[in-house]
Amino acid sequence: MAQHAATQPPDGVTERTDRDPAPAVSRALRILTSLAEAEGVPMTLSDIARALGIAKSSTANLCAALEEGGMVEREAGGYRLGRRTAELGGAFAQQFNQVREFYRVVAASPELHREVVQIAMLDGVDALYLARHEGRSPYRLGTPLGSRLPAPLSATGVALLARLDDDEVRALLAPAEPFPPLTATSITTVDELLPMLREARERGFAVDRGGSFGGITGVAVALDPWAPADPPLAMGAALPAEHADDARVAEVGAALRAAVAALSNPLRGPAS
Repeated sequence: MAQHAATQPPDGVTERTDRDPAPAVSRALRILTSLAEAEGVPMTLSDIARALGIAKSSTANLCAALEEGGMVEREAGGYRLGRRTAELGGAFAQQFNQVREFYRVVAASPELHREVVQIAMLDGVDALYLARHEGRSPYRLGTPLGSRLPAPLSATGVALLARLDDDEVRALLAPAEPFPPLTATSITTVDELLPMLREARERGFAVDRGGSFGGITGVAVALDPWAPADPPLAMGAALPAEHADDARVAEVGAALRAAVAALSNPLRGPAS
């Protein structure tokens, strides 16, 4: 019996062979992820094709469809994320009552309205930033919307992890050890994290002194979900380290707790 030669993908590129019920959708999502990871640096068609492991012709068709939908934009240097992705990200965050009310509550706080204050959710082992109040500080602090930080290295992440017990924290984070150090003071193990979680539980707020960004002290408090389907959320303030003595950290921590109380679901009744 004659043997038929296997069909080779164009341009010498290896195609994925695993079964995918919607390969075009999967590839489009991978394009968006690659552009997000490029952090604003345009990617050429060849760059994207190599990242996906598919032919340039297929990549061009996908990019054209994404461009028509506003999900990507084309410029002289290649492709980057389009403004439609920002609209969808904002729509995702606005699904949650606490995010919708966050800006009003922070703006009304005497202690917080001048600070950079953010809301993040726990997404796997990361803190994913959803909302940001800029304040009036001359400093450019905090994390851009849509960015991620390893949860153990940020105050919002520590506040979120403090809601779990130590065994749950170890099960979640042990596969991610050692944590990627972001500064000279970043922790890298669960054993270093657990005392921080105990302090956060006792104090009522989490503190990060330069573990995620040098020269910045983070203070954060976890939020109670309004609905069972809501993701774990936390609210945190980013303070210049030179202005973050113990007294100021305590003031901001108390203000965050007050803001969190204002964002609690009124139908749940007072906290026990």
